[in-house]
Amino acid sequence: MITEADELTDAELVARYRRDPDLFTVVHDRYHRDVYLYVAGRLDTQIAEDIAAETFLVAFDRRDRFDPELGELRPWLFGIATNLIARHRRKETRHYRALARLGPDPDVEGHENRVVTSVTAQRMQPYLARALAALSGGERDVLLLVALGQLGYEEVAQALGIAVGTVGSRLSRARAKILTLIDKEKVRG
Repeated sequence: MITEADELTDAELVARYRRDPDLFTVVHDRYHRDVYLYVAGRLDTQIAEDIAAETFLVAFDRRDRFDPELGELRPWLFGIATNLIARHRRKETRHYRALARLGPDPDVEGHENRVVTSVTAQRMQPYLARALAALSGGERDVLLLVALGQLGYEEVAQALGIAVGTVGSRLSRARAKILTLIDKEKVRG
């Protein structure tokens, strides 16, 4: 059942939830899935549930500080999530290093296309994990906000509090490093 609150734009919602905090549930309902998927792509799913929930707790606590003239709700929420992930950055790096050490699982039987896709993905996982671990925190944040969060350059800039040009340069460096590191690993492997 769609309510009147569900039909509000983000700007209208912000104006109204300041008077009626119960309306913040609409913000949660509207953006929780996107935030959760972004965090789950960066960390394991159990931690993703916690960080996604904490993202909305922090956002609720800071709801009066949100300024719609500085940007939209979605990138603001992704910025909060990224900051919370930063607290877990060491664990994230250990996670990528552990994935890199595991290597691919043995081949799985099944339909040919599924097997080819699965094997290719499994074989690439350790290379990608090592490459992600080798990126600087800023490069990794930008790359994963674009790849997993599916944010545009302006949204990433808003989420991280950096210039749009910085987003472009970090993304370019991250892509180049990833390709170089994966190519080196493939030659060694």
